[in-house]
Amino acid sequence: MSFGAFVADLNASFAAALPDHGLYALIAIAFIAGLARGFSGFGAALIFIPLGGAIIGPKLISPVLLVIDGLATLGMIPPAWRNANRREVFTMAIGAAFGVPAGTAVLALADPLILRWAITIIAACLLVLLVSGWRFHGETLTLLTAAVGLVAGLFSGAAQLGGPPVVAYWLGGKTEFARVRANVILYFSVSTCFSVVSYYAGGLFVEAVFALTVIILPSYAVGLFAGSRLFGLAKESTFRIICYVLIGASALIGMPAFDAILR
Repeated sequence: MSFGAFVADLNASFAAALPDHGLYALIAIAFIAGLARGFSGFGAALIFIPLGGAIIGPKLISPVLLVIDGLATLGMIPPAWRNANRREVFTMAIGAAFGVPAGTAVLALADPLILRWAITIIAACLLVLLVSGWRFHGETLTLLTAAVGLVAGLFSGAAQLGGPPVVAYWLGGKTEFARVRANVILYFSVSTCFSVVSYYAGGLFVEAVFALTVIILPSYAVGLFAGSRLFGLAKESTFRIICYVLIGASALIGMPAFDAILR
């Protein structure tokens, strides 16, 4: 086979792996999710998963976000490693090591429609947690830290929604904000490794995931960069409100009852 024929076959295989609807919507949603992540350091999954799941289903959208977020945030890991409380991070990661496979099993085996309703409800509940301003103000005990990792890992494995429990737990402690941010970044880099292994074992890395990654990653990365740049131009509270509104809208529109809007 000539090189030209090989490239043609590769392009045909790539095109066949892409969904036949909603691609431009996914690119736009990825940009908004990346923008929210750059604004406030959270919110990408709470925006991307409900809306993207309404377009191509939760079993496809969750591994797509896992890959694009993992690749787009690689540069954030070295400084996080230097600044994080690594003992706390790896204690939480022990819990995630058990939670992520359990969540992945739910993602792989659950009925897609039921799973989408569950993701929408979880996203809405986590949004309420974030908006309420509630934070954990107790001591960061080893067992409790691991338990939070277990819950966050369960949410991450099922729908990449593990951020709010982790953020609420660490922000409520006595740790300075810069250390909290480093902890969160490093924890999710470890959790992502667990998710990659678990998703692979669960057969969730189908060809369409990588085809969509190639298409969506640039948009997500641009949104991430733009959000981090724009963060310094306005009050943090303003951007958090914007993120909350976007998350709430995505949870609402992502409900199966509104499929006619996105499909």
